[in-house]
Formats: sequence, C-alpha cells, structure tokens
Amino acid sequence: QVRLVESGGGLVQTGGSLRLSCVASGRIFSSYAMGWWRQSPGKEREFVATINWNNSSLYHATSVKGRFTISRDNAKNTVYLQMNSLQPEDTAIYYCAATETKHILILRSQYDYWGQGTQVTVSS
Repeated sequence: QVRLVESGGGLVQTGGSLRLSCVASGRIFSSYAMGWWRQSPGKEREFVATINWNNSSLYHATSVKGRFTISRDNAKNTVYLQMNSLQPEDTAIYYCAATETKHILILRSQYDYWGQGTQVTVSS
C-alpha cells in the first residue's frame, strides 16, 4: 500500500507561483511513476503532468506546458509540481497519483494510488 499526502496549495493572484509537494510512504517510491491531476467543480479530473521512476522522462499537458514543471526527489520520497504564471483557469483541487510501473502514463485508470488533494485558487 502507498499513502500520498499533498501540500503547498493556497490562494495566489494571477501570474503568481506555487510549488506543490507530494510525500509518499509505504512501498518503494523510487520504482513508481508519478503524476499530478486536477479537478475543478463540475468537471472531470484532468491530467496535468507525469514523471517516470528516475526523472529521465516527463510529460506535461498542453494546457500547462511551459508554465508547470514536474520533478521528483527519490531520496525524499517526494514529487513536486512547480506552477508559474498561474491563471484563474488553473483553479482546482490538485491530486498526486502513483502507478505501479516505472514509465509515464496519462490515463486516470492506470494510476493505482491517489492522495486526498490540495486546493489551488487563483484570483483574477
């Protein structure tokens, strides 16, 4: 079993930045690919970014490419999401997810473990 705990959300003005963190406990974090997803009220949960087990492969959704960056520190069992140039449409609950594979994945059904989420609100 893997437990994921997100932090770093909050209220920020348009154009601001936040860094989300997700700490994993349980099984071998360094063997898992990780992802960030988000969900706004009334919308489906959408993919944001994913990173493979050893930092050698990343993939970001088109909507955040160039503004958000996913990274990980296996020594700290932590995955990060650096979010810059935030816009009101980025407002959502952001979820960390883990998959029992080493390679990047972009389908929700492919992820095995989820955190509880952290709220990000961008004011205009």
